[in-house]
Amino acid sequence: MIALACYANIATCKEIIGWVENVLLTENNLLVKAKIDSGARHSSLHCDCTAIVNQKGEKWVHLKIANFEGKITELDKKVLRQAKIKRHDGKMQIRDVIKLTITLGSVKKEVEVNLIDRTGLNYQLLIGRSYLKGDFLIDTSKKFIRTPKYNTKLKRF
Repeated sequence: MIALACYANIATCKEIIGWVENVLLTENNLLVKAKIDSGARHSSLHCDCTAIVNQKGEKWVHLKIANFEGKITELDKKVLRQAKIKRHDGKMQIRDVIKLTITLGSVKKEVEVNLIDRTGLNYQLLIGRSYLKGDFLIDTSKKFIRTPKYNTKLKRF
């Protein structure tokens, strides 16, 4: 049973999620653990050895991603831009930004994700507001209450 919060009518229902969820990186069907962070504007992904390659004069990055079960996937993604991220220590950091399709519960979206070394952090993916917007409510007392649905319709924005 999917927990939903509805307002006025069924058209405004939102899925309830915990503060940590399993999500699907849809391009390669890789299940990863993600921290839900409503304080972050955009999502961030840990990837090992992001080797930059040029294809047709564009900047691309080669991603090697391992999940919590040790399954490794590789993919090449076009770098859309570089983002300046303000860190907790006040310093600015430059990160490459790519588009990824992510499925959380029954919601599949293509969203911008910045790439960062998250070694030493508990979760390799941080889901920010740009993904959460309009579809979810967070129950901070729960975790792992959603299972990604594999054949959901892609939401583009």
